[in-house]
Amino acid sequence: MITKAYIHEYGNCKIEPEHKDVKDVLESRGIECELFTSKRLQRNQLQLDMETLVIGDHTTILQVFKKLDINTFTSSYPESLKKYLKRNIWETTVRKLLKENSGESPNIFVKPKSKTKLFTGFVIQSNYDLFKLDALAKDTELSCSSVIEWLSEFRVFVNQSKIVGIKNYNGNENLVLDMKVVETAIQDFENSKERTDGYGIDFGILKNGETALVEWNDGFALGSYGLDKEIYTDLIVNRWKEILRKSNLNL
Repeated sequence: MITKAYIHEYGNCKIEPEHKDVKDVLESRGIECELFTSKRLQRNQLQLDMETLVIGDHTTILQVFKKLDINTFTSSYPESLKKYLKRNIWETTVRKLLKENSGESPNIFVKPKSKTKLFTGFVIQSNYDLFKLDALAKDTELSCSSVIEWLSEFRVFVNQSKIVGIKNYNGNENLVLDMKVVETAIQDFENSKERTDGYGIDFGILKNGETALVEWNDGFALGSYGLDKEIYTDLIVNRWKEILRKSNLNL
């Protein structure tokens, strides 16, 4: 049972709008909420236990996990979902990519593999784009994919195996996902060893009208895109409780 929550702030009580929504919901449920800065986290000033929730962006929560020795990594492209990608996906490193494409301008999409917020994924269309990677550590792991055209992209929110919301975040919001594809993909993920209690699974509509997987996103730090704040809070809380439960922490 969650009895207290730490909410990340950037200073002067500035917090992300969706984190403000979570704070409002938790306080309405009688749960104490306390704001914290990254500096307090770095100084080990948060009193964490099995009844305490931490709300923050992806980078902040990964710092919390590191302090607690929690490893929750799940790929943006889980094995159980790869057949829904409708494009080629492969893994490499900065060193290999720079070496293999020296003097060339590959037309590929690249994003961090494990450090998912290290940089925003982008398409390499010129040597200038390739040089953007040169400042990174050469052993940085990357996920690459062939470039495809998305007409629209949606986040499907799943809490304890049930779809609890769908929000358009890019492209033509009037287009409609093929829900048979979405539901089948989610069922495949739910039946795999990779499943979690809360997540966002992004699907898009291709130029040919097909519905394809964009990527999978863990629920511990998830953009809400305007999802009802009660539903969003429940998803975040359930995923957090699962992480603590499976980590067997002695807090």
